[in-house]
Amino acid sequence: MIAPLSQRAWQLAYVLVVVCGALVVAVSLRQMIAEPVPLSWFVLAGLTVVSGAATLRLPNAPVSFSISDSFTITAALLFGPAAGAVIVTIDTLVISRQLARRELRVRRLAFNVAVPALAMWVAAHGFFLGAGVGPLIADERPVAGLLLPLLLFTAGYFILNTAVVACAIAFEQRQNPADIWRRHFLPLWVGHFGGGSVAAILITLVHSRGADWTALALVAGIPLVFYAMFKNVLGRVQDQLVHLEDVNKMHVATIETLAHAIDAKDQVTHGHLRRVQVRAKQLAIALGIDDSGDRRALEAASLLHDLGKLAVPEHILNKPGKLTAAELEVMRRHASIGADILSSMDFSYPVVPIVRHHHENWDGTGYPRGLRGEQIPLGARILAVVDCYDALTSDRPYRPKMSSEEAVAVLQERSGTMYEPRVVDTFVRLLAAEPADTHPAPGPAAFTLISETMQSDAARRVTSAGVVDPGLLGIMLDAGVALGRRPHDIGDLTHSAVSQLMPAMSTAIYLYDPATDSMTAEHVSGRYVSALKGMVIPFGQRVSGWVAAQRSSIRNSDAALDLGSLTMRLSPPPRTCLSAALQLDGVVVGAITIYSASAEPFTEYHAAIVDVLAPRIAAACAGRQEPAAGRDVADLQTRRAS
Repeated sequence: MIAPLSQRAWQLAYVLVVVCGALVVAVSLRQMIAEPVPLSWFVLAGLTVVSGAATLRLPNAPVSFSISDSFTITAALLFGPAAGAVIVTIDTLVISRQLARRELRVRRLAFNVAVPALAMWVAAHGFFLGAGVGPLIADERPVAGLLLPLLLFTAGYFILNTAVVACAIAFEQRQNPADIWRRHFLPLWVGHFGGGSVAAILITLVHSRGADWTALALVAGIPLVFYAMFKNVLGRVQDQLVHLEDVNKMHVATIETLAHAIDAKDQVTHGHLRRVQVRAKQLAIALGIDDSGDRRALEAASLLHDLGKLAVPEHILNKPGKLTAAELEVMRRHASIGADILSSMDFSYPVVPIVRHHHENWDGTGYPRGLRGEQIPLGARILAVVDCYDALTSDRPYRPKMSSEEAVAVLQERSGTMYEPRVVDTFVRLLAAEPADTHPAPGPAAFTLISETMQSDAARRVTSAGVVDPGLLGIMLDAGVALGRRPHDIGDLTHSAVSQLMPAMSTAIYLYDPATDSMTAEHVSGRYVSALKGMVIPFGQRVSGWVAAQRSSIRNSDAALDLGSLTMRLSPPPRTCLSAALQLDGVVVGAITIYSASAEPFTEYHAAIVDVLAPRIAAACAGRQEPAAGRDVADLQTRRAS
C-alpha cells in the first residue's frame, strides 16, 4: 500500500501537472505559429493521426498505447521541442477520441494531454542540451554520433510519461506506484525504444535525401509492422489470461472441496478454516501485500493449511486430553504431508511453501525445517498468527476458549519468539478496530433441534402433521416421572429410556467433584458396568470431561477418546459415543455419555433427546425435584402443532 496522500495534496499535484502541460502546449503553439512550418512536419502529423488511431489495450489493465511514438519522436528531433510537444498533443487527442466510448471525463482528458506534452518537451530539451546540437532538420550531423543522447532522450520520455500516469492510477486504486509501473508500464519500453529506432532511421533517410518528405512516407510501413506484431502478441496474452482464469476457477473448486473434507475430519474446528481465511486476507492487505499472486496463495493456504490432518488418526486429532510425545510427533507431520499433497496440484502461486512452513517459529524453534526470521515465507508468518488466534478463541476438547483479550495477550507474549513482531502488532491493531461481536453464541436449543431434526428422521417418529410421535412422548414422560420418584435408580432408568430411542449399548453418568476437580462414573447401566463403574476422568479432559467443562454436547466422537486403552479390553468394543453436560441452575453436575458399538449411530435428533432429559437427570443426581422431562416434550408438541 502507498502511504496515504491527502486529497488536497493530490489535487495540488494534479493541478500543477495540468497547468505546466497547458503552458508547454501554449508556448509550443505560439512558437510554431511564429515560425514557418515545413511540409515534412505536416506529413509526420498525418502519419501520427493514422497510427494513433491504431491503438492497443493491455489486457486487464487501464492502459492503452499506440505505434505513433516513431513519428512524435522524429518530429521532436527534427524540428525541436515545440514541434514534438504539439504533435504528441495531437496524438493524445486522437487516442482519446478512440476511447470516447468510455465517456472520458474532461478532468482526465486534461491530465492525459498534459503529461505526454510535458514529458516530450522536457526530454527533447534534455537531448539538445546534452548533445550540443540544434533541431536535426538543419543540423545534419551523423545519427551514429548521437546514439547515446538519443537513447537517453527516449528513456527520459518513456519514464516521465509513464511514471506520472502510474502515480495517478496508484492514487486512485490506493496501490504502490512502483508496482503499478512495473506491472503495466514497464513492458511498454519496447514500443518507445522501437519508436526511437525508427526515428533514427527516418532522420538518416531525411538527411540522405535532402529533407525529402517522401522518405517519411517510404518508412511509414515499419510502425505498422510493429502494430501487427504487438496485436498478435496481445491476442495470445489475452488467450492465456482466459486459460489462467479457467485454471484458477478449477483450483478454487478443488480448494473448497478439500476444505470441506478437512472440516469434516476435524470435529472440533468446524468453521476454523473459513475464519482464518477471512482474517488472513485482511492482515495481508494491512501489511501491504499488493501482489495478487501472493494474496491468492495466502487465501488458498488458509483453507488448505490443515490438509495434512486427513492423514492423522482421528483418536489423535480429536483427543480431548494432552497428546503424548509420540502422538505430538504424528500431529506435527501434517504440515509436511499437506504440502507434499499440494505439490502435485501445480498451483500458479506459492501455496505450498505457506502450508509447509506455517508452524515455523520466528526464533527458529518451529517445524518442520526450523526456519527463522525472514527465511519463513511472509504468508506463513501471517497464517501462523491468525491460526493461533482463532484456535485460542475457539472451544477445544482439551480446554475452553479464551476471550479475545486473553488471546491477544498470548500473541503478544509470543511475539519475537514464535511470531514476527510486525505481524502481531498489525493484527492486534486490526482486532482493536473491529466492531464488537454482537452475534449470540449458538446454544444447544434442544426444543428447536427436536422439532427440526424430527422431519428428517425415521417416519415412525413423526406424523404427517409434524407432531411428535406419542410413543416418544410416553417413553420420555415415563422416564421423567420415574426419575423424580426413584432418583437412586437414575442409571437404570436413564439407560432404559435412551436404549428405546437410540442404539445405546451402555450409559454412564459422571458426577463432578469440585474438591478433586474430576468426574467419577457413579451410575452405569447396560454393558461394561464392572469396567466403567468408578472410572475417574479429569475435569476438562477426554470427551466426558470436555463436554462438562464446555457445558455443551458432542455426538459420534470416537469412544477411545473417552475410554482410552480400556476400549480394546471390552467386548464388543464401543466405537462411538454421545455425551452431554449435566448442569442445574448454571452449576455443572457432571456429564452423561452413551456408548454404542455402531459407527456414527447418533443423529442430531438423538442429541436433542438427551438435551431434554439432561436437566431432569441433573436434578435427580442432586436429589432435587424438577418438572418431569415429559412436560418439556408435551410443551414442544404444543409449540410444534401451533
